[in-house]
Parts: sequence; structure tokens; C-alpha cells
Amino acid sequence: MITPALHDAAARLLADILASPGAADTRMDRFFRAQPRLGPQDRGVIAEAVYGSLRHHRLLCALAQTAEPRHVISAWLAAFEGYNARQLQTLGVAHAEALVAAARADRDTHPFAVSASLPDWLAARLAAQLPASELSAAAAALLAPAPLDVRANTLKTDRATLQQAFASAGHELDPTPLSPWGLRRASRASLFRTPEFAAGHFEVQDEGSQLIAPLLEPRRGERIVDYCAGAGGKTLHLSALLANSGMLYAFDTSQKRLDRLRERATRAGCDNIRIQTLEAGADSRLKRLYGKIDRVLVDAPCSGTGTVRRSPDIKWRLAYDRVAHLAGQARAILAQASRLVRPGGRLLYVTCSLLREENEDVIADFLAEHGDYTPIDAHGILTRRGILLPAEAADAGPALRLWPHRHGTDGFFAQVLQRD
Repeated sequence: MITPALHDAAARLLADILASPGAADTRMDRFFRAQPRLGPQDRGVIAEAVYGSLRHHRLLCALAQTAEPRHVISAWLAAFEGYNARQLQTLGVAHAEALVAAARADRDTHPFAVSASLPDWLAARLAAQLPASELSAAAAALLAPAPLDVRANTLKTDRATLQQAFASAGHELDPTPLSPWGLRRASRASLFRTPEFAAGHFEVQDEGSQLIAPLLEPRRGERIVDYCAGAGGKTLHLSALLANSGMLYAFDTSQKRLDRLRERATRAGCDNIRIQTLEAGADSRLKRLYGKIDRVLVDAPCSGTGTVRRSPDIKWRLAYDRVAHLAGQARAILAQASRLVRPGGRLLYVTCSLLREENEDVIADFLAEHGDYTPIDAHGILTRRGILLPAEAADAGPALRLWPHRHGTDGFFAQVLQRD
């Protein structure tokens, strides 16, 4: 049971997150550091209430008939935690009986965007891209918390050995159904405190993300570029697939993210990664690599709409006009990175976006301007590597489209392109 003090704290934190442009997890960490008297259990109660309220925020506002954070938290308790009027009254909630009645009413009476807790523009885009028969399942999957997925680092261990080590420590994880390197746990666990983490035996990585690096089909000894490496989850996977051979360049414009990659690479035992910070826009230092790289990964900056299971605050921070700006950035980055690819080499474009504007539309524009590139069937590549996906929609084409409701992963788009 939540106490009045924790109820108030959750309301303050929710207000802070909704008013800030920063990510929810960052704001939450800052909030808890400023509240050192809160123990682990109290922090867990607050975090659950806040993340639940972020996931269902639009519906909760409708139930409470206000966006005031304290009332939103109360609506979450009534709608998803089963609180009755008496329990809410002990928290100082006004009109508790009316709130409970609204929480227990049929939610299908609300418009789809409200019951699915989506902004109107995102609800409309999903409705335009998915069959009507899938829309409810897609919305439900986006509202559900994501599981904890990890990838076994094959430079140091294998999945079966890692699973046994976790089990011996009391952490039960199951093999992921798609990725041959993945293990999954439905609930959170303190895996970062295990000897296996300190030894670099695994990385936390969504199962969908684990299917991206294999699309490059990297071969030992090759030169590969991760053009937007960030903190390096896919870079580290590529290093493992290369068995520490060849040369793997990790580029990004953020020194902070690359510093995180450097730390992770050391722990994982990745010795073939060369890290370089790029200037924003075209970086003249890359000219020496033009036409010389075997395989290039472009994990483009995007809306992140495929990750709302993990970061539900994205729904409320992202405006539709921002999508066009991000798609323009992706076009420019893809064009720049394509210059690196040697004739006969491979270019892989990836986003964690659900939106056609950042995915198929970007690829169509790129192919219209770069006649020397040809799409390759991503599903055929995964099949060759023993990764079998469920049946895809008929209009999937050569690209890989991962959806939370179809595949149980975050949402991803990936298109493989071969240079003539």
C-alpha cells in the first residue's frame, strides 16, 4: 500500500518529468538522489506509480477529468492497483467514490487514442500503418512493460552457461524465442550486481536489437563502421560476431556516449573497436575511408516510438513536427555514411521507430538518389543464420519490421542495401 508521503512524492516526480524535456529515467535518478532517506522499497513504489501513470497518462487524465499529477496518480491507483474509495480517502483524495466509479467503468467507451493512451497523431499513424484487426493488440503491447532482455557475450561465454550462472544465483531467465544469444526475465532483477556483469559476460539489450548486427553478416577480418554508435550495444555485438578480428570503427557525435562505449568495450573484452568522435554534419576526416569499408551500420537518430514500452514518457515529449526533422537528419546521415561503403559492400539502415516517415520513406528517397544500391531481403539473411521469425505482414517487403505485438520485441525497422 502506498502511503500519503509516497503518494505525494510520486505526484511531485510525475510533475517534474512531464514538465522537463529530459528522459524520465534521468529525472527519476536525479529525484531519488535528492531524497536519500527513501529506501529501495519506497523508491520502487514511487517508480511503479510514476511509470504506470506515464504509460496510461491520457486515460488517467480522462478518468480524473484533470491532468493534475496528484489526481493522475490517484486514478492509476484506482484503475490499475484496485484501490477502493476508502483507501483513496486515507491518501487525502477528494471525490474518491466518483474516481473509483470512473476507473471501473467500461474503457471502450473512450476514443481509441484515449483508451490506448496515445497522442492523437501517433494513434492516427498506427491506424494508417496496421490492419484494423491488429490495432488493439498493438496498442496493448505498447502499454505493457517490456521484459528484461540480455545478450550473452560470446567472446567470454555462451547462452546456456550464462543461464546456468544466473540460475545458481537465484535469477531465473529463459532463452529468448528469436535471438540465439538472448535470455529474458519478465520482471526486473539486480543483474548489474552479479559477477557475470563485472566479468563482461552479458549486456542488457532488447531481443529486437540483438537481431540487427547479424543483418550485416560480418566476416572475420573485415572493416566495419558503426556510424551512429551511441553507447555501443550493437557495436559490442558486432565485435563478438567478428570474434575480435578485423577493424570495427565506432563513430558518434556525442563524446559522452562514446565514453560509455569505451567502458563497456573494456569490460566485454572487445579489442577490435576504434572509437572516434565526429563533428556534427559532414566530417572531412572520414574522406580517407570513402569506398573502403566492407559494411556500414547506420542506427539513425529517430523518434524512438518503438521503445515506448521502456520509455513511455516519449509519447508525451514528442510532437509530430519533430518527426519530419528527425527524418531529414536520417536522410542526411544515411547519404553521408553511404560514401564509406566499398563496391560490393553492404549498408544497413536501422531505426527504433514505428513510423513510415522515418523508415520506408527515408529508404525510398535514398534509393531514388543512389542507383548503385539494391535492397536485400532481411528475412532471408536471418533465416540463413538460423533465426526464424513469425509470419510477417504481406506488405513487409525486403525490410525487417519488428513490432511489440507481433514479435514481443521493441519496434525496429531495418533495411539492408548492397552497393553495386
